[in-house]
Amino acid sequence: MMKTIQLLLPALVPAWNFFDSIGPSPRIHYQLLDGQSKPVSDWCEYHPRPQHVSFGKMLRRMVWNPRWNETLFLVSCAERLLAEPTAHSEHEIFKRIARTLLQQPEPLPREQQLRFRIVLLYREGSELIEETAYESGMVAMTALQETVTTA
Repeated sequence: MMKTIQLLLPALVPAWNFFDSIGPSPRIHYQLLDGQSKPVSDWCEYHPRPQHVSFGKMLRRMVWNPRWNETLFLVSCAERLLAEPTAHSEHEIFKRIARTLLQQPEPLPREQQLRFRIVLLYREGSELIEETAYESGMVAMTALQETVTTA
């Protein structure tokens, strides 16, 4: 029994040196454009963090929180794009934003395009600084719709 507890203890009690370093927090913003590449919306944060989470909701999220899992995956893709840009990471971000937009009740016009940017948030003293670190090109929603439905 004691051996089992010794094996489980490192998994239950986190190590304080888990992260090599703590860097700026990447956030993903997206924007829709019309057929002539003119913005039809302002930049919107994808999966914005809630201002307040009730105690009950916090407890439930400790067991079941698929949206947060996806957010963590997208943060990982964003960090990879900043370190070593790949088409795969960019495609995964596009695909998930498009899936969310296509699930909304009002249909998007077929000629719309989508782009995203990665914004880094960090503190300098007491001030919160927001810096755009990456901006993607534009992709037609029709092309993304095909990848979302086949995936």
